[in-house]
Amino acid sequence: MKRAEIEACVSRETLAALDRYVALLTRWNRSINLLGRADEAELWERHIGDCVQLVPLLDVVPERGIDLGSGAGFPGLILALITGVPFDLIEADQRKAAFLRHAARETSAPVQVHAVRIEGANVSPARLITARALAPLPKLLDLAMPVLAPGGTCLFLKGAQADRELTDSARRWQMRVERIPSRTAPNASILRISNLQRVPPPA
Repeated sequence: MKRAEIEACVSRETLAALDRYVALLTRWNRSINLLGRADEAELWERHIGDCVQLVPLLDVVPERGIDLGSGAGFPGLILALITGVPFDLIEADQRKAAFLRHAARETSAPVQVHAVRIEGANVSPARLITARALAPLPKLLDLAMPVLAPGGTCLFLKGAQADRELTDSARRWQMRVERIPSRTAPNASILRISNLQRVPPPA
């Protein structure tokens, strides 16, 4: 997504907050590895655009979301800025968590940062779980299930291995999956997962 497309999707205030976020990320990226230096040139088109394309997939705007492995804030912090939905951002790397807290203060993003491993996060379940470039889908579902509220939805940004990951997941999980082609990268897709439950063990 081009910046002009993103501008058309958000308010002037939100765009100003996104500009502040981009400036902060670029500055912090000189000291800590938030993303590759080559990716800085694609911040709007690739990274923020990745997050923006999730917004239309929220059939019902949830009261709260949980972002697993938030890293530099994609997609949880950006979604919080755009939608106003409060997010719990779970990021075990202490330096990245420090950046997320600073970015939240500077942009007034409605987020709470948890600098712990996902398995140890003390957060109540939410009806929206997000993740980007975190883990293969079978592992991702293991991480998401304990914090996914009944009737909730997962939005996972996945790369070229999505087909194989879905096949691997089918051995242990039952779910409704909608696969939406990504607008920001060839061979990438968004998995919208609902009705998630474990496959019952053999009798």
